[in-house]
Amino acid sequence: QVQLMQSGGGLVQAGGSLRLSCAASGRTVGTHIMGWFRQAPGKEREFVAAIRWSDGYRLYGNSVKGRFTISRDNTKNTGYLQMSSLKPEDTAVYFCATGATTMRSTMRSGDFGYWGQGTQVTVSS
Repeated sequence: QVQLMQSGGGLVQAGGSLRLSCAASGRTVGTHIMGWFRQAPGKEREFVAAIRWSDGYRLYGNSVKGRFTISRDNTKNTGYLQMSSLKPEDTAVYFCATGATTMRSTMRSGDFGYWGQGTQVTVSS
């Protein structure tokens, strides 16, 4: 079992920045992939970014490329999502997830077996 605890998020003005954290505990995530998804009211869960824990290989969703950066700290078993140049359309509940073992250009929710509790990000115009 893996437990994921998210922190960060909140309210920010358009153009601002926020950082989300996702601390993993329990079984090691060393062989897995950590991903970030978001879900806005009335919309499907959307892939944001993913990172392969072993070598740091990264993938991003098209809507966040060039603005968001995913990273991880192996020593802390913690993943991060640095969000910059935020737009009102980035407003959503953000979830971290792990347990996936194969990277693909657009990760799917079903690829992941463990999820964080979610954190609200609100970007005001």
